[in-house]
Amino acid sequence: MKKIFTSAFGLTALVALLAVGVTPAAATPAPNGAKVNERIFNDCPTSVLMVTNNYPASIVIDDSVLDCGGFANRHNWRFSEDGGATDAVFGNDSNFRFGADLTISGTSDGEAGLNISPWWSQQVDGVFNVRTTDGEVACFGGRLPFYSFTGSQGVVYAKGTLIHLEVEYRPNNLNAASPATIEYFVDYMGSSYTSGQILFDEGNPAENPPYGVYGILQDARVGGHLQCFLQGGNSAAQLAADWSNILFQDLGPVSIEATSWGSLKALYR
Repeated sequence: MKKIFTSAFGLTALVALLAVGVTPAAATPAPNGAKVNERIFNDCPTSVLMVTNNYPASIVIDDSVLDCGGFANRHNWRFSEDGGATDAVFGNDSNFRFGADLTISGTSDGEAGLNISPWWSQQVDGVFNVRTTDGEVACFGGRLPFYSFTGSQGVVYAKGTLIHLEVEYRPNNLNAASPATIEYFVDYMGSSYTSGQILFDEGNPAENPPYGVYGILQDARVGGHLQCFLQGGNSAAQLAADWSNILFQDLGPVSIEATSWGSLKALYR
């Protein structure tokens, strides 16, 4: 039978370890719905917007009569822990994988995909982006390390076809020796592609506290986006994005770094 060490010395030592940075990981959100945020960019307020939210089976955002001058309409969806009432909040030390099958269709052009958006741009930046104008598939913006599946592996998207996008974020120890990593995945036209694990840089140390460094930072948002390019004078201009088979996986507690864990185990001998 194993002994459970409960002396005052043991508690003091454990508190000391926690004080030098060996802290339990914060809980990863547990989504039970999705919140759709409409008209983040609203350069065509007279467009006809239709949303079907059947999370996790499917979310469809369809914007038509995009006949205004100007740039674009933008909409998104975010994972939610309260059935779609509010966006779920992701921490720097969340540990998760998510993805979906995506189809972009319509007479207009635009871009859609997945998001891990930072605290300073929770509705826009940080995209795993599929663009219909030239078929580019690339990840960039916010805190996301850049990677282009088009530039690196020749993936070119054609409007009206299905592409599977997936992201795996691992916080590790969120320091220079063990920064967070991200890996992007694409399945398209019968072939599978991966970026491999990419390290996060430090970010801005002046933001720590409260936002942290070496990862996606505190107060992030996760989900998908659609940006519709406008066609002035063309009432038939329309674009839709369909995210189907939406998946989210909590990858579990983050491991405590080996040296500190060894010190902690020594208390129980």
